[in-house]
Amino acid sequence: MSDCHETRTRTAPSMGFVDAGTPLIALAGQPNMGKSTLFNLLTGLNQHVGNWPGKTVERRDGHFDFCGRSFTLVDLPGTYSLTANSPEEVIAREYILREKPSVVVAVVSAANLERSLYLVSELAALAVPVVVALNMMDVAAQEGIQVDAHVLEAALGLPVVPMTASKAAGVRELLGVVEDVLTGKRVPAPHLPDVRQDHHEVLEKIEGLIAGHVPEPYPQSWAALKLLEGDAEVTRMMEAELPPVAWESVHNVLIQHDDAFLAVASGRYEWIGRMMRAAVTRPRVGQMGMTERLDRLAAHPVWGLFILAGALGLVFWLTFTVGSPIQAWLDGQLIAPLAGLAAGALAGAPFWLRGLIVDGLIGGVGSVLTFLPILVIFFAAFALLEDIGYMARAAYVMDNLMHLMGLHGKSFLPLFLGFGCNVPAVMGTRVIDSWPARLLTILIAPLVPCTARMAVVAFIAPIFFGASAMWISWGLVMLSLLALVASGALLNRVIFKGQRSAFIMEMPLYHLPNARTIGLLVWQRSVSFVKKAGTAILAMAMLVWVLSFLPNGDLNTSFLARFGQFLEPVGRWMGFDWRLMVALITSFLAKENAVATLGVLFGSSPEAGLAESLAAAFSPATGLSFLVVTMLFVPCMATVAVMKQETNSWRWPLLSVGLLLVLSVGAGAGVYHLATWLGW
Repeated sequence: MSDCHETRTRTAPSMGFVDAGTPLIALAGQPNMGKSTLFNLLTGLNQHVGNWPGKTVERRDGHFDFCGRSFTLVDLPGTYSLTANSPEEVIAREYILREKPSVVVAVVSAANLERSLYLVSELAALAVPVVVALNMMDVAAQEGIQVDAHVLEAALGLPVVPMTASKAAGVRELLGVVEDVLTGKRVPAPHLPDVRQDHHEVLEKIEGLIAGHVPEPYPQSWAALKLLEGDAEVTRMMEAELPPVAWESVHNVLIQHDDAFLAVASGRYEWIGRMMRAAVTRPRVGQMGMTERLDRLAAHPVWGLFILAGALGLVFWLTFTVGSPIQAWLDGQLIAPLAGLAAGALAGAPFWLRGLIVDGLIGGVGSVLTFLPILVIFFAAFALLEDIGYMARAAYVMDNLMHLMGLHGKSFLPLFLGFGCNVPAVMGTRVIDSWPARLLTILIAPLVPCTARMAVVAFIAPIFFGASAMWISWGLVMLSLLALVASGALLNRVIFKGQRSAFIMEMPLYHLPNARTIGLLVWQRSVSFVKKAGTAILAMAMLVWVLSFLPNGDLNTSFLARFGQFLEPVGRWMGFDWRLMVALITSFLAKENAVATLGVLFGSSPEAGLAESLAAAFSPATGLSFLVVTMLFVPCMATVAVMKQETNSWRWPLLSVGLLLVLSVGAGAGVYHLATWLGW
C-alpha cells in the first residue's frame, strides 16, 4: 500500500467538470452505509450540491488531494441494487457505465454485511475497478459481529479496507489502496456470482442471440443477465436494437423462463452466503446487541410514541430556551440600533430612499435573519436524530397512526423530512412503492410544520405568550399533525376508497453521531437560508415596501393597503387587520416572508422593535389565530411547484392548496372566537 498519508481538500469546480488527468472516484453504496460521511470527510466544504441532469435526484461532487495528486469524487445516489426500479438505480449504473470512473469505492457496512454485498455483486460485474470500504467496524463490534477483512478480500477477489468513517479511522488506508489500484500495484480480480445451475444454458442462449447487437457502453454478458433478470430499461433497449426476428426469439426464451429472476437472485444470495460463512463471526444465539436492547423501548408500540413525543418536545425546549433569547438579543441589540444608525445616516437623503433602506432592507430582511439561531437548532436536532439511526424507529412506531390514513410507516420518513422543508418531503415520497399511497403522502406533506413555519412561530409566540410560548408551539405542532391525520383519512376515504398498503422498511443499526456530518448539514442548510434571505426574501421585502410607499408615500392609502383592505373582511373572521392579511399572502412565496412583511409594515426603530410593535397592536387571541393559520396555510410556491413536478399534473397541487386554504381559514376563525370568548 502507498505510504503517503497527506490528504487535503481544495475548492471544487462546477458540477460535472473533471480536470484532464484527474482520477474520477465514484462512491457507491446502499442507504445507511456511511457513504455520505465518507464523502463529507474527504471533501469537507469543497463540494457542489445540485441535481443530476434532467432529474430531481441530488448529486454531490467535490475534490480532494492525496499523495500530491488531485481526485474528483462523485457521491452516487444510495441504492439497494442496480436494477432499473428507481431513478437512483438507473443514475448509479448509467454513470458507472458511461463515465467509466477510475475506481468505484463500494461502501458497505460491517454490521450489516449480508445486505450490503448484494450491491457489490452487481458493481463487480460492470467491468470497473472496485474497492470495498468495509465501514462501521465500530458498530459491528458493539453488536458482537466480527468481520475478517483479509478473508473477505480473498473470497471477493476485491481489495477490502476496514474503516470507521465517523472517526476517520482507515480513511488514509482506503485512499492508499485506491492509489495502488490506479497505479496498477493492485489489480482487482472479482469472483463473480453465477446464476443458479439450472439456468446456465438459458443465459448462454440469450447472450448468443444478442451478440453483436448490444450498444456501447453496455457489456454483452451484463445485458444478457439483465434481460434474464427482467430489467425494464435493458429490455426496452434490446427490443429497439435487435432485429424483430431476433427479438422474438429472445422474448420467447424469456417467456418460457419467467421465473429466471429468481435464478439470478438465488445465485447472488448463494455467493453472499459463501462470503459470510468465510469472513463473518456472529454473536452467540441469545446474545443481544445494543440495537436490539434500545429498540425494546424506541420501537415499542406505546413507549416508542412517548419517546418520539419527548424527542420533539426536547427540540422545542432547546429552541425556546437557547434560540429565542439569542433571536431576541439580535432583534433588540442589532436590528433596532442598526435601523437607528441607518436612519440617522440617511437623514438628509430622500424620504423614499431612507424608507427603502430602514424599513424595507433592515426591517424586512433583518427581522428574518434574526431567527437564524432558531433554524440552526432545528437543523442540528433533526440531523442528529437522523444520523444516529432513530428516524426509522420513528417511522415504525408511527405505522399504526399512518394506517388511519391508509398509509404505512414508510410514509412517515418523507413526512418527517417536512420538519426541515416540505420540498424534500414531497420529493422523498419516491421511496413509497404504491402510487396511491405516494400521492396521498404528497397531498398531506404541506401540513408538516417546516422550519420556516416554526421559525415564524418561534418569533411570534413569545411576543404574545411569554413563558408559555413553548407549550403553545408544541400545541400548534400537535394541531398540524392532527390536521394531517384527519385530512389524510378524509382524502383516503373519498379519493382512494380506503386503500391500504403493506409496510416493509429497513431498520439501520444505531451508531454514534458524526459531528462533521451534522455540522456540514447544518452549515449547508443555514447558508441556503441566508442566500434565500439575500435574494427571494430581500426582493419580496423590497416589493412590499414599494407597494406600501406608492402612490403617495402614505402607508394607509398605499397600493398594499388597498389590497389588504380588499381581503380584510375575510381577515376579520380570524381577528386580522389588513396588515396581517398581507403578511399571510406574501408567505406563499416563502413562509419567512410573513415576518419580513410585518417588519416592513411596522417599521424598525431604536425605541421599539418589531416584537414590541406587534404586542401593542394585537391581542393574544389574534396572535394565536395568526399562528394557527400560519401552521395550516397553503404550501409555499416552491412546494407547489415540486408537487406539480412529482404528480405531473396541476390537479393535485391545486387540490392541496384549496383544501389547506379552507382548513386554515376555518381553524383560524374558530380559534380566534374561542380565545376571545375565554378573555384572551
